[in-house]
Amino acid sequence: MRTTRILVSVLAAVLLAVAGCAGGSSPKSLSDVTLVLGDQAGGLRARVEASGAFEDAPYKIRWANFQGAAPLFEAMRSGDVDTATAADAPTVQAIAGGVPARPAVATAASPAATAIIVPPGSPIRTVADLRGKHLVVSTAPGSVSHYTALGALEEAGLTQQDVQITFSLPTDAQAGFSAGHIDAWATFDPYLAIAESAGARVIRDGEGINGRNGILSVSTASAADPLKREALADAMRRFEAAWRWSDEHPAEYQRVYEKLTSLEPPVAQKILTRTKQEVRPLTDDVVADLQAVADRYLQAGVLREKVDVAKACERDLYPGK
Repeated sequence: MRTTRILVSVLAAVLLAVAGCAGGSSPKSLSDVTLVLGDQAGGLRARVEASGAFEDAPYKIRWANFQGAAPLFEAMRSGDVDTATAADAPTVQAIAGGVPARPAVATAASPAATAIIVPPGSPIRTVADLRGKHLVVSTAPGSVSHYTALGALEEAGLTQQDVQITFSLPTDAQAGFSAGHIDAWATFDPYLAIAESAGARVIRDGEGINGRNGILSVSTASAADPLKREALADAMRRFEAAWRWSDEHPAEYQRVYEKLTSLEPPVAQKILTRTKQEVRPLTDDVVADLQAVADRYLQAGVLREKVDVAKACERDLYPGK
């Protein structure tokens, strides 16, 4: 539990500056611009700091770190962050929920980085065994963990009504899971890897259920501001360089990631080796994949109305190399 306690302390220090740090007076040049970059569990910041991709940027950056996508997108709703990195499912949910988020680039995502786990020694062996059991999903309806859970239940011939599903922030769920108060937990890295290192057993991961796209979104207001838009376009190219560097220098990247998150080396390595690191433009295929996620959530009742994902996308900020 040492890594959990340390990670909790890291995540508790949400790095938002004073209210309005993503807004304020209108900038007159790029040197007046500050981009507030929304992150989850330090993953994006580690890439950027390890690679040095933003060292000569003509604008300033600040970091805002969150436990999961739901609180991160709420910060975007309130105008406190300019960018948000998240899986495809919570990005779609955020758009449907009225968050002013515009997907700008796609990143690689590993379906195995999300899973349903049970405590060591649990009699539960398969998803079918969850009938009548308590399944905690992190972090909120529409999260990537929720998407995994819905797909796994359907695959096992169960409905949502066959399982007692509740939602919880990862750190709160970790405490209940470790104390034996819940039967199963649908979660994602780094919380998944931490739990596995403590003996948790995966009964179904997201392979064959989840997509392979992470999404980096920008806020509508930031994209509409000429100077911020110029900074964001430059930032997308620097993010691509950071992702590429982290793929080419895994050992150096892992050292920075460990230092930033205080995760144990085996846990950090497991997280960082689940998938290749890359940034890609929002091609038609990526947009179609996002639309498929939205349609599945609509069918499952997570969304109330159909969402046209293509209309929400900001494809000009990163057209690719």
